[in-house]
Amino acid sequence: MAHSPWQQRGRGQARDGGTAWSPQLALDRHRLRRLLDAVGAVSADMDTRTVLHRIVEAATDIVAARYGALGVRSESGEVIDLITVGIDDPQAARAAMGLPQGHGLLHTLVDDRQPLRVADVSAHPRAVGFPPGHPVMRTLLGVPLVVRGTVYGDLYLADKLDGTPFDDDDEDLLAALAGAAGVSLANARLYEQLKRATEHFQRRMLPMLPDLSPLEAAARYEPASRLLRLGGDWYDAMVLPDGATCVVVGDVTGHDVEAASLMGQIRNMLRAIALDRCEPPGLVMSRLDQALTRFADPPTATLVLGRIERGRAEGGGYSFGWSNAGHLPPLLVGADGGTRYLAPARHGIPVGIDASVSRFSHEHPLPSGSTLLLFTDGLVERRDQDIDTGLGDLAEQAARLAAAPLEELCDTLISRSRQVFDDDVALLALRTPSGGPPWIRPGA
Repeated sequence: MAHSPWQQRGRGQARDGGTAWSPQLALDRHRLRRLLDAVGAVSADMDTRTVLHRIVEAATDIVAARYGALGVRSESGEVIDLITVGIDDPQAARAAMGLPQGHGLLHTLVDDRQPLRVADVSAHPRAVGFPPGHPVMRTLLGVPLVVRGTVYGDLYLADKLDGTPFDDDDEDLLAALAGAAGVSLANARLYEQLKRATEHFQRRMLPMLPDLSPLEAAARYEPASRLLRLGGDWYDAMVLPDGATCVVVGDVTGHDVEAASLMGQIRNMLRAIALDRCEPPGLVMSRLDQALTRFADPPTATLVLGRIERGRAEGGGYSFGWSNAGHLPPLLVGADGGTRYLAPARHGIPVGIDASVSRFSHEHPLPSGSTLLLFTDGLVERRDQDIDTGLGDLAEQAARLAAAPLEELCDTLISRSRQVFDDDVALLALRTPSGGPPWIRPGA
C-alpha cells in the first residue's frame, strides 16, 4: 500500500538520522502544502454555496483530476443540489441530465459511507451507464462528507489529468479534505440557520406601518449581507392625536443583542413622548435626550424625527417638520424627478451624549406627489467609496423612480447594490397625494 503524502514512514532517511531530499519527498511536501491551502480556502467563508464550490475546486486541484462534483444531500438522503467542476456548461448539463438518482455506482457512497475507488467505471457491477449529455468517465474516486453521523453530501472526482488511475495517496488526500470540508459545510449551514433566526428576530421587533391615508407609506428592513449580528436600525410611523403624522428612522450604536434591545426601548420611549405632547420635533428630541441621559450608561443613537401635516405650507399643502440627531439627511424627491437632501446647517449630535446641547426644528414644504425618503447609512455606505458618492447614487436612482409605485421604488432602492450591504438598512418612504382637493384627516 502506498504511503500517505504527509507521512514519511522511513522513506528518504539519511544515515545521520536526518531526512534526505528525494523527488518523492519533494512531491509529498508539495501535495501537503496544496492540501493545507485547500483546507484554508474551504474554511474561509460562511456562505454555503461558496463553501460548496470551494470544496469541489480544491479537490480537483490537489488530486489533479479532470472532473469534480459534489452531490448535496437532504436529511432524508435525497440529492438536492449538484456542484460540478470541469464541465463546460454546468447549468446546461444539469438541466439536461438532472440530479443524480438514488441508485447506481454513486449511491454506494451513501450505502457504505466509505471511500470508493474505481479503476474502470464501465466494468463496475453497480454501474448503470451515463445519462445523455454526460461526459464519459473512466476512473472514479469518491468520499462521503460525514459530520457527527450526518451525511451532507458525496464528493467525487473522475479521470486524472495525467491519465493514471487514482491511488492510495489520492484517496488519503481527498479523505483529509473531505473531513475538513464536512465541518466547514456543517458550520456554514449552522451559520445560515442562525442568520435566518437573527433576521426573523430583528424583523419582529419592527412595527407594521399603520394606515397613514391620504399619505402613502412603505418601509423596508434588510440585514447586513455578510455579518451574523443583530442591528439597532429601525423605522416607525404613527398618527398623532393632533392629526399630524409622526415618522422616524434611527440607528442605535452597536451591533448585538443589546443594541437590538436598546432600539426597542428608544423606539417605545420616543413613541410615548411624541404621543403625549405633540410638540415640534426639536422639543420631542430634546425630551428623549433628557430621558436617555438619566441612565447610568446612556445608549446613543442617531435618528431623524419628523412631523408631516397639512395646512402649514403655502396654499394649505403638506409640510415636513423635522429634527436631526446626527443622522443622514432625508431625501425629498419631487413628482418631476427633482431631488434635494434636507440638510440645514444646524445639525444636531446623536441622542444620549449631552442633553444640554440644543435641538433644532426645521420645516420644508412637501409638494403634491412628492416622495420623502428616510434611511439609515447601510443604504449608501460602502467600504470602497466615499459616502457622498453613495448619497449621489441614491438621489439619481430615486429621481428615475419618482413616478413609480412606492413599493416598487423601495424594492428597487434596496436591490440597487445587488443586495449586498455592509450594514443593516432601514428605509421609510412617504408620498403626498397628487392633486385633488385638500384632504383633512378626521379629528384633525
